[in-house]
Amino acid sequence: MKKNVKHFFLLTALAAGTIHLANRFVDMTAQMKTILKSQNGEYFESKNGKIFYTKRGTGAPLLLIHELNPIASSYEWCRVVKKLEKDYTVYTLDLLGCGRSDKPYLTYTNYLYVQLVTDFIHNVIGGKPDVITTGNSVSIAVLAQNMDKNLMNRIVAINPPDIHEFEHTPDKFSAVKKTLLELPIVGTFIYNVRTHETNIAKELRERYFCKPQLVSSKMLDAYFEASHMHRSHGKYLMASMEGHYTDNTILHTLKKLATPLCIIESRNIPNAVSIADSYANKNQVIETAYISNAGLTPQLEVPDKLLSIVHMFLNNK
Repeated sequence: MKKNVKHFFLLTALAAGTIHLANRFVDMTAQMKTILKSQNGEYFESKNGKIFYTKRGTGAPLLLIHELNPIASSYEWCRVVKKLEKDYTVYTLDLLGCGRSDKPYLTYTNYLYVQLVTDFIHNVIGGKPDVITTGNSVSIAVLAQNMDKNLMNRIVAINPPDIHEFEHTPDKFSAVKKTLLELPIVGTFIYNVRTHETNIAKELRERYFCKPQLVSSKMLDAYFEASHMHRSHGKYLMASMEGHYTDNTILHTLKKLATPLCIIESRNIPNAVSIADSYANKNQVIETAYISNAGLTPQLEVPDKLLSIVHMFLNNK
């Protein structure tokens, strides 16, 4: 009996050691190409950790906020920043838990990001910027503007999800899913499987791009690297997202929004028109526009088409 128990603990320790080494190997290989260089920007000390950001160009301030996702970073703006900086002072940031920013072990909530963006605008930008968001980050901008009516000039939201996607709340399984992903070895392994290079490649080619052949190896490497910086601690953000701790309804906020908001949807995305209409029907200050031949990230796939819409909206005084 004692011999069997010893064998069990020996095998368990061996398995844990093997998984740990596999986790470290993924972290190492993901960052070998160092596409996301921190020397190209600066760091802002937020209440919960250091936030990586860049500042380029001259003119009125413009803040670009990437999708809230542990594989995402400000890299997604790389094909539009140089063109925007001719007319604006362009700020990009890596949200907490993403890219080059810190990825602390905590519960990530929508309010955390609302406070982060508010503090960043007050302490770094120091003025009233126009803001462009992608995906689910629209909720951060809209709720931040609701808290401080003088925070932003205009908001552009690229491919936001259906409004009802933000209405999820933590349930009895949320804590279980969150705890599992936060486990030191097993949780990291689950995270590494879900953010494996092949899975990220599939996501980019099937959802982020309309034409999968346009997904370059550098883009894939950038997303893969972003997800595994800081020893794969992006798992803490994923854990909070899985438990719906980052969700917060924006329905009532949209109805009383006084700041001009432009919803840009890619026609190739299922239900794009109904999604855009669901926002526009809530308030007269909300405009809609559409882009063809693009997936979730038109800023990477068809940057010129996107910029023509952005310039038209931002220049409409």
